This record gives sequence, C-alpha cells and structure tokens, in this order.
Amino acid sequence: MAARAIRRWLPGQHGAWAMLLVPFLAGMLLADPTPWHAVLLFAWLVAYLAAHHVQQWLRLRRNSRNPKAAARHTVPAAVFTAALLLPGLALVVHAPWLLLVGLAALPFFAINSWYAWRNQERSLVNGLAAVVPACGMLPVAALLGGGTWAETWRPTLACLLYFAGTVPYVKTMIRERGSEAYRWASGLYHGAAVVVAGLLSPWLALFFGACLVRAVVMPGLGRVRIAVVGAVEVVLSLALLAVLLPVYG
Repeated sequence: MAARAIRRWLPGQHGAWAMLLVPFLAGMLLADPTPWHAVLLFAWLVAYLAAHHVQQWLRLRRNSRNPKAAARHTVPAAVFTAALLLPGLALVVHAPWLLLVGLAALPFFAINSWYAWRNQERSLVNGLAAVVPACGMLPVAALLGGGTWAETWRPTLACLLYFAGTVPYVKTMIRERGSEAYRWASGLYHGAAVVVAGLLSPWLALFFGACLVRAVVMPGLGRVRIAVVGAVEVVLSLALLAVLLPVYG
C-alpha cells in the first residue's frame, strides 16, 4: 500500500531524477554551498513534481476514457504547488533575479504541457525541452553561491551535451529499438559530442568517448531491461559530476 502511494505521488523515472540533481549539484559544488541551496533544491524538486502532476492531469483529461484517471493527479498537483509557494517567495526575496529564472522556465513548461495534452510525451522535441531547464540549474545554483557565468558556461554545455544525448539514445533502447535511423542519429550525435567535449577538456572527451561506446554497443545487445538502461544512465550521470568537479572546481 505504501509503495503504491509513493508511486502515485512520485514519478519513477530514474533518469529524470539524475537529470534534476546532477546539474544542480555541479553548480552548487563548483561555487560556495550555502543554506539557500537547500531551499532552492527543495523548490526545484517540488516544482518538478507539481509540473509532472499538472501535465499528467492535462494528458489524462483529454485522452483517457476513465473520468477518474485525471482526478488522481489533482491533489498531488495542488499539494506540490502549495508547497512551492513559501520557499519560492523566500528565494525571490533573497535573490530577486531568480524571478527571471522562473519566467525563463515557463516556455519549456508550456512545451512539455502541450506535448502531454497531445499525449506525445515521448516526442524527441519534448524530451529535449525538458533537458534545457534541468541543465540551466547548473548556472543558477552556481550564481546563488557566488559563481559567475564565465565560470559555469563550460560545465553547463557539458551537461547539455550529455543529457540531450540521452534522449535519442534511450529511444534506441526502448521505443525505437531496432530503428536504424535512430541508431545512426544517436551515434552521430555522440560522435560530435566527443569533438565538442574535446574542445572543453580532454577529460570530458574521455567521458563522452565512453558515452559514444555505450550509444553504439548497447542497442546491439537486443532487448535490455528498462531498469538496466536507467541504471547505466544514473552511473554515467554521476561519472559526469565526478569529471566536472575536478576539471572546473
């Protein structure tokens, strides 16, 4: 019963949690961690949960024949939205520029909501739209800790390169398994990412080389369990964090 309740309130997408946390942690640790980072992290995760339930409500309201399906997301959406208000207000009072950050995230929320309403959440564009604000938390967390954009644009670009690459790669493992077009697109993207990463740091080039190998080899292994695919991405996300901190710290 408890596990079912948790699944109802918390999405079980392990890769999404890695994408939410790794850029944030990188930005915080590359600057000077402060108590405000705890407030920002709470607000960021609660905002994600509120957005998730709003979008699921939109999707099911339009596409489900069961009138109760969408209603299951009403209470979680309201609770998480309410939980966001106080820390959100405190953050804006402490650092008013965070209000602009929130406004900048709205177009991406709108894109994800539109795809949810259309029942096309697995769209390539929708996945990429989710990556941008998640990686944008790296400079936000860094600036909150006294960092500068000049210090953070390179690790931000590295995060964008990696997490954007997970979108086509994961498709080659699940929904587009067997698609040669997706395998080629994913392989070419990761090859280009190695080149771009090489311009940033040889250590990043090494990391993206490993990502290229996984993008080429894993789809050829046949049917791989979704949990295994997710676990590999969590490990690579942590490896990216482990590379970014010594390179840019």
